[in-house]
Amino acid sequence: MLDRYAELYRAYRWDVPARYNMAHICCGQWAGDRNRFALYWEDESGATAAYSFWDIQNAANRLSNALAGLGVKRGDRVAIILPQRPETAIAYMAIFQMGAIALPLSHLFGPDALEYRLSHAEASVALVEPTTIANLWGVKSKVPTLKHIIGVGGARESGVHAYEELLAKASSKFQVVDTAANDPALIVYTSGTTGPPKGALKAHRVLIGNVPGFVHSHDFLPQKGDMFWSPADWAWTGGLMDALLPSWMFGVPILGYRGRFDAERAFYLLDKYGVRNSFLFPTALKLMMKAVPEPRKKYDVNLRSIMSAGESVGVTVFEWAKGELGVTINEMFGQTEINYVVGNCQSAWPAKPGSIGRPYPGHRVAVIDEQGRELPPGELGEIAVHRSFNGQPDPVFFLEYWKNPQATKDKFIGDWGCTGDQGKTDGDGYFWYQGRSDDVIKSAGYRIGPAEIESCLVKHRAVANAAVIGKPDEARGSIVKAFIVLQPGESPSPALIEDIQGHVRGRLAPYEYPREIEFIDALPMTTTGKVQRKELRKREEAKRSS
Repeated sequence: MLDRYAELYRAYRWDVPARYNMAHICCGQWAGDRNRFALYWEDESGATAAYSFWDIQNAANRLSNALAGLGVKRGDRVAIILPQRPETAIAYMAIFQMGAIALPLSHLFGPDALEYRLSHAEASVALVEPTTIANLWGVKSKVPTLKHIIGVGGARESGVHAYEELLAKASSKFQVVDTAANDPALIVYTSGTTGPPKGALKAHRVLIGNVPGFVHSHDFLPQKGDMFWSPADWAWTGGLMDALLPSWMFGVPILGYRGRFDAERAFYLLDKYGVRNSFLFPTALKLMMKAVPEPRKKYDVNLRSIMSAGESVGVTVFEWAKGELGVTINEMFGQTEINYVVGNCQSAWPAKPGSIGRPYPGHRVAVIDEQGRELPPGELGEIAVHRSFNGQPDPVFFLEYWKNPQATKDKFIGDWGCTGDQGKTDGDGYFWYQGRSDDVIKSAGYRIGPAEIESCLVKHRAVANAAVIGKPDEARGSIVKAFIVLQPGESPSPALIEDIQGHVRGRLAPYEYPREIEFIDALPMTTTGKVQRKELRKREEAKRSS
């Protein structure tokens, strides 16, 4: 394969206009064509719908006018507590074009999680559906700024505005507010390992900052016939900034599915809707690989590109996708505050199995030490992103943490934005993700990242999924401990433990094999599909203190 990386990277220049609004870029510019489809939608019951950009814009205009009628002004926070459904996408367009600030909140959040975020952001309005209204209703009285609740999809109670009725009464004409590229557009709360969640305030320009990563991770999207789908929740950066908004920016239709992720259903959706491009978490890919090892014997899958992020895909899944789906997975790395900065583009440079790729054009990325010094290839350090590229500010950066100036300050070492993720580079400039900084295991003088060990474990015939942590040890400081979910039909036994340990010992460094293995029914996961190793560490701490 021709390696075009250096050429693409050196030539890149940012073009950020002074005035910019994500609603116009993602919907308004396409709304003149009533036949250009924006969204196909399905839910677990089998109900389906399809919307053109004109349909989305028309509904967004009505919602903007309805929100204005409820007192929402420029800069006000409007919460969206909805799963993937048409009203979710419409709400984003309506809020952005008003110059208000969208506050996406997962439909899986319980009352406490909702209360903190709604109160901290001082939200004035919230959109809910039948599955989310109860949790919100239980804490509404504790959020004094929350004046109005809008119910969609039959969420109707006393004191709740019916979405359909509000839109029916509102005008379909609305003039997009003239916003600067640097004006705030949304707040996405991130859960750290310590302290309360932090609200990352993001400007309209961050969509521009996401573009090179999105385009390259999907092998030069858009191409004729492109159609996008991701199970990633539209309340999270992965679903919003890596799927919904950039797809619409290029006028590419997206599939929305309201329902729990299921591996068989995923293949069904790829087949039925002719999906060509997808963002799939490593966890989802592992489940799909295990559930349907030879998918093209059962489904008509014609994927052109797959991007994956959140955890390391690993060589096993990488090779399965290449052989059974005919697609080279482009791994990507980013985070809510500084998204889509490192990754692969198999159409332009070779993807190395297990690597998260190279810095995407437009981003200066390095592995640094605690003093902000760039480390040479092979050395483990923190992945960091520089505020500028070729002398221009990088538009991918968040503005600040909402009402938390100290946390904003602590995010940087000089001009380096710190990700809190450990990694190392090789001689070709590829990055190798090693886990969160607090996931790194220090054992007998070695610094060990969990990702490589987990990837090795999943290659074992009996292992469905695995997570690795450091368990405190008097002699070594820590030992490697693995939590393993077994394949159906497999049973825990001392012999299996020895076999798995031997499997790792024969493939990785001697100090990396798991000295202790615990079988577990399911790994603790975030709503975005990441393994919560901190929950496993808490579990170990509880055992020691009991």
